[in-house]
Amino acid sequence: MEISKIKKALIEQKNMNLSGNLYHKTQLDFAYNNNCIEGSTITPDETASIYDTGTILTSSDKVIVLKDATETKNHFTLFKYMLDTIEDKLTEDMIKKYHFILKDGTLTDSEKYWFNVGEYKKKKNFVGNITTSLPSEVSKDMKSLLKWYDKIPKKTIEDIIEFHVKFERIHPFQDGNGRIGRMIMFRECLYNDIMPFFIEDRNKDFYLRGIKEYQTNGEKGYLIDTCLNSQDNYEKMANFFLEEDK
Repeated sequence: MEISKIKKALIEQKNMNLSGNLYHKTQLDFAYNNNCIEGSTITPDETASIYDTGTILTSSDKVIVLKDATETKNHFTLFKYMLDTIEDKLTEDMIKKYHFILKDGTLTDSEKYWFNVGEYKKKKNFVGNITTSLPSEVSKDMKSLLKWYDKIPKKTIEDIIEFHVKFERIHPFQDGNGRIGRMIMFRECLYNDIMPFFIEDRNKDFYLRGIKEYQTNGEKGYLIDTCLNSQDNYEKMANFFLEEDK
């Protein structure tokens, strides 16, 4: 399927604000999976309820984590903003805006002065046993990353995955780096006429192992295969909604 057809459908369906289409399904599945990978307690049904009605229908004995609900709502807004700016080149300012949209109003995070919503981290962080960029190095490292990326004349999915690995190694924000990084992958695939994808929570272990192998051993295949599998799954979804009825 032509990627331009997917891009056009997502933008048109976003503007129509109708349900039961590729845009609606992508919003629900991407938000649920992207947040669930990071430990969100919001279920698929609750995700749909937040999107469709702005409310949460849940069992009487479940305690809803406000931060998780807010980030689910924010993820919908972030995906919309991503499409609104899909014709623009990826920049530091755009990436910072992604972070602001995702984390805005998450009380426990955005009210901490040092959390720096929409700006680079002020405190050291880490992922597993991987050393990330120091706060004082983030701006320089992000500029170097984007300079390297901009020099690639015709980007492939392997280039986009490598950008993701380098971005996660920098870990430029206090929190939300994984979700921002995976949104960038979806965006850059769409921007470069490559089949987009999002990582499903069921593939979380493969994805995390793939990043670790890529960063520590230079073994790229594990992560690439995981991403290609998710890419195939999204293509099937797109075909279901966009192929003409036989």
